Amino acid sequence: MPTDLLDFYTNASLLELGAEADRVRREKHPHNTVTYIVDRNINYTNVCVADCGFCAFYRRPKHGEGWTLSYEQIGAKIDEAKQMGAIQILMQGGHNPYIPFEWYLDLLRYIKQYHPIHIHGFSPSEVDFFAKTFRMDAVDVIRELMKAGLDSIPGGGGEILVQRVRDLVAKKKAGADRWLEIMELAHGEGMKTSVTMMYGIGETLAERIEHLERVRDVQARTKGFTAFICWPLQPENTPTMSHMPKTDALEYLRTVAIARIVLDNVPNLQASWVTMGMKVGQMALRYGCNDFGSLMIEENVVSAANTTHRTTTAEIERLITDAGFKVARRRQDYSILAEPPRLEAAIGTAA
Repeated sequence: MPTDLLDFYTNASLLELGAEADRVRREKHPHNTVTYIVDRNINYTNVCVADCGFCAFYRRPKHGEGWTLSYEQIGAKIDEAKQMGAIQILMQGGHNPYIPFEWYLDLLRYIKQYHPIHIHGFSPSEVDFFAKTFRMDAVDVIRELMKAGLDSIPGGGGEILVQRVRDLVAKKKAGADRWLEIMELAHGEGMKTSVTMMYGIGETLAERIEHLERVRDVQARTKGFTAFICWPLQPENTPTMSHMPKTDALEYLRTVAIARIVLDNVPNLQASWVTMGMKVGQMALRYGCNDFGSLMIEENVVSAANTTHRTTTAEIERLITDAGFKVARRRQDYSILAEPPRLEAAIGTAA
């Protein structure tokens, strides 16, 4: 690993960064296989009081466009996704003050009983919101969710894990220390999680490195992170950040490469084709990524910022093969599906 990460990130050429990231990837994944998963993103509510400046999806309470899905609507989405080959759901929502905690627990039980599937849900920010709203310890929130059927936790709401930046863009949401604390608590309960970074929200390059190093430090203690995913801010339609410049493909490739270099103890790196497009997603496979993310059958949050890329399983597999890799479909824990489900339909949006 380069001795001065910030200097390397700032001053190395794109090819130098890519070569070092690719070396780390090959060391960790010597069998030359790139994986992906088929799942569905289900946002159970868009009502939220976090007021994040970068989010074009949420609606404040009592807004005419606010909604919360019924259990039956969620079940129908799961059944439809299963018919299309999905093996998990990613379930996240806004910080909705009108939903009682028992609603979430009953939802998990309902899914496991009537629509059984792997549930990857409730980011650390949601867990923190539950703990505050229902006056519970975060570890008890996690235990209750697990007992009701939660299988793994996504890394949503990470943004930049530096408090100066969070105070600028999401001051009502779990702070940097709290976000990492909840992840560590989840790992302590045996829960595996992913971890993310959304950049381009006013942070410095040094703060991006700080984010990565903080993730690496937690991983050194817990080994609970299965994968890292980063993507740039999508500023369109956002409440307070629509003026921010949209970062380009070069910035993305540099950032994903330095992430692979710094996070030498996180096993997997996902390419974010949903924000960058299919060709840049393919290029990321030579800049440290060993996973092509998801053929997400439904996606709402990034789409609300007018960023929508669509693809099929056939195209994902062609892009991976054309980049010189073998293809495998996986589960959330990155174990390989020996015989993937047959898809009735194969079109998805998002990563």
